[in-house]
Amino acid sequence: MCGIVGYVGFRQAYPIIIKGLKRLEYRGYDSAGIALLNGSLNVYKKKGKVSELEDSLTETDLQSTIGIGHTRWATHGEPNDANAHPHYSASEDLAIIHNGIIENYGSLKEELIRKGHIFQSDTDSEVFIHLIEDIKLNLACSLEESVRIAMSQVVGAYAIVVLEKSSPNQLIAARKGSPLVVGVGKGEFFLASDATPIIEYTNEVIYINDFDIVTIRNGELSILNIDAKPQVPYIQTLEMELESIEKGGFEHFMLKEIFEQPRSVLDCLRGRVSADKGHLILGGLREYLNRVNNIDRIIILGCGTSWHAGLVAEYVMEEFTRIPVEVEYASEFRYRNPIIREGDVVIVISQSGETADSLAALELARSKGAIIFGVCNVVGSSIARATHAGAYTHAGPEIGVASTKAFTAQVTVLTMIALAIANKKGSISEATFRSMLYELEAVPSKIEKCLALNDSIKELAAEFKDAHNFLYLGRGYNFPVALEGALKLKEISYIHAEGYPAAEMKHGPIALIDEAMPVVFIATHDSSYEKVISNIQEVKARKGRVIAVVSEGDTKIKTMADYTIEIPTAHEAIIPLIAVVPLQLLSYHIAVMRGCHVDQPRNLAKSVTVE
Repeated sequence: MCGIVGYVGFRQAYPIIIKGLKRLEYRGYDSAGIALLNGSLNVYKKKGKVSELEDSLTETDLQSTIGIGHTRWATHGEPNDANAHPHYSASEDLAIIHNGIIENYGSLKEELIRKGHIFQSDTDSEVFIHLIEDIKLNLACSLEESVRIAMSQVVGAYAIVVLEKSSPNQLIAARKGSPLVVGVGKGEFFLASDATPIIEYTNEVIYINDFDIVTIRNGELSILNIDAKPQVPYIQTLEMELESIEKGGFEHFMLKEIFEQPRSVLDCLRGRVSADKGHLILGGLREYLNRVNNIDRIIILGCGTSWHAGLVAEYVMEEFTRIPVEVEYASEFRYRNPIIREGDVVIVISQSGETADSLAALELARSKGAIIFGVCNVVGSSIARATHAGAYTHAGPEIGVASTKAFTAQVTVLTMIALAIANKKGSISEATFRSMLYELEAVPSKIEKCLALNDSIKELAAEFKDAHNFLYLGRGYNFPVALEGALKLKEISYIHAEGYPAAEMKHGPIALIDEAMPVVFIATHDSSYEKVISNIQEVKARKGRVIAVVSEGDTKIKTMADYTIEIPTAHEAIIPLIAVVPLQLLSYHIAVMRGCHVDQPRNLAKSVTVE
């Protein structure tokens, strides 16, 4: 859960690395550091944000055409200067940056200490570079070979880049379980955790596979696997544009990404849905959709917001496909000896495509003979490459740590998968199928109408910015929306919030309700409408303050709720795509008013690449 950047070429490395670290700061922001090689190998690092590192270096000679940089989200060792990366080896002839966790670092460290090694930090990463140097000295082998041997001894996940004092035109990198991408320029190379630091300089990239070792030396790139066998690099062309990773006039990335949802949902539908023609085309799933009559069970795996998207999909899939669906936390799935049958369909959802828990659960399901579908946003990501088939969400880069447009894109893709299966299976009528396609096509314009409520939602936020607790309630399709609304609020404003099925309020949470408790109801006009009205009355009877998200033209709930937010009407299976938007805006404005850093909330990182 860290960001790494490396550069070697003809340009000055420092400006490229520091800018790259700023673009990767959403992956980690406890501390930051760089290492530059220009005769001597110099490491500069500092607790805090990248800007604090930058400010500390204003009087420093940073001339170099090769270097590495790192922004950290702490795992082993508290955030401080000593634990920041890069880390030196014992001799200070090597420096490393590392994303991931070395699980057996304790035993490795004890052995190295017995050999006389002295450590300057509490990190597992420093152990890795000491181990590499120890192997290099004892076996009198190259740095590349030392890294390869060290990889066979460490247990865990990692993406590393190593710089050597005696090799002024060389970078060595390797990965297992943590993302690493190489940008290929003309006479220069870039290394990073994802493509955001690279796109300004080149659109040609290589996504590195697990257990591969990359050597960039004297303007040439080579790749070996852990068995020292040469690998042929596959160069891909990025579709990302530089503008997509800039704020574009918005105060925060999160607000920009909320407002991008009409376009991101449209991009998700583009080329796939034509309601007029009655067409729904998911090219990445075509082969497997022909086998739908053999599907007996669907298991959906995700973490956080992706898990909430999976819960929405459970409702949609069971309604239209009549296939049993289970939704599991990926982080728990493989630890309870799950029953997976050959032929089960497992859908893994991840914005980054690098979520460590989801990858581990995917590998378990695949080993049991399940068919694995992936739903992710990042082309070439680990999950995209590990699945049998899948669909990209095409949401574009999401920089804000709290996911917004990724959620609506995931729900859109999952809804399309559900409808495609149902149509192939014959469990949905042609009229209903076409009607649902029209409903999907109308989503971008309906989100636009929700975004037009921004100013009034900002006024509402001012009323509740000082609340200590929130309760979010919904029934049916709106229950996952309640969970997602609560998650957004606590992620970025640090207000305690819980989401519940509205009917479950009487089984515990009702004890919390008083005049100081805001209760958000997702109360659109659907099959549970009258039941939700009863739940609102129960809250009002206990002096709770009700904020209700209702369908346009609603009159009943308006007379009961303290505040209402009217959203466009839609089929209840589509409503989550619309109802979540005002909840995103409410959370955003409350967080801003509380002085919180909404793009980089405390203790959180965007891509959870460690278990």
